[in-house]
Amino acid sequence: MMKLLYGTSNPAKLQHMKEMLFGLDIEIIGFDERKLLTDPIDESGNSPLENAKIKAKAYYHGAGIPVFSCDTGLYIDGLNDSEQPGVHVRRVNGKTLSDEEMIAYYASVADKFGGQTKAKYSNAICLMIDENNIFEYDGDDISSGAFLLTSKAHTKRTAGFPLDSLSINMQTGKYFIEMDVNEEREKQSIIADGFRNFFLRTILK
Repeated sequence: MMKLLYGTSNPAKLQHMKEMLFGLDIEIIGFDERKLLTDPIDESGNSPLENAKIKAKAYYHGAGIPVFSCDTGLYIDGLNDSEQPGVHVRRVNGKTLSDEEMIAYYASVADKFGGQTKAKYSNAICLMIDENNIFEYDGDDISSGAFLLTSKAHTKRTAGFPLDSLSINMQTGKYFIEMDVNEEREKQSIIADGFRNFFLRTILK
């Protein structure tokens, strides 16, 4: 079984990835399990894929074991290119937002469009086995479908995923935060299959 370090300091994302890749012949570990201390990484890329590559290379050189990193960009209907959050979902006007600040900010964005607008997450992954074996991908099958971003925040919160309190599934009308296990699994199934297929065609083929 291959051991892979997931290059994220977010425990919620680590657990989510472990659940998506459960059953594959790989072991996903986090920084705590590796006892790895990392310096902040300058995620200066202009796209999710550029940032995923920056992080994977930095963590690989720091840990010395195979690493994969992911990055996400948020794209909101109605905003022009210069206004799109893109990869800077948490950074607004040079400030890194807390979960609650993110909810307040994106609620105000939705409010400009009458209380709600469509949005989508675009995801990317970069896997670095060694200097000569680097795999990257940003296809539609690892990105979210369209959802509604609303100005009315749900009262519940999930640490690390603040926008789940503002995001509404367009088919069910439910906030992401209030979906039950089966609904959440269905929402994530396509993305999970995309990530699983990435590893199956790269290191598990």
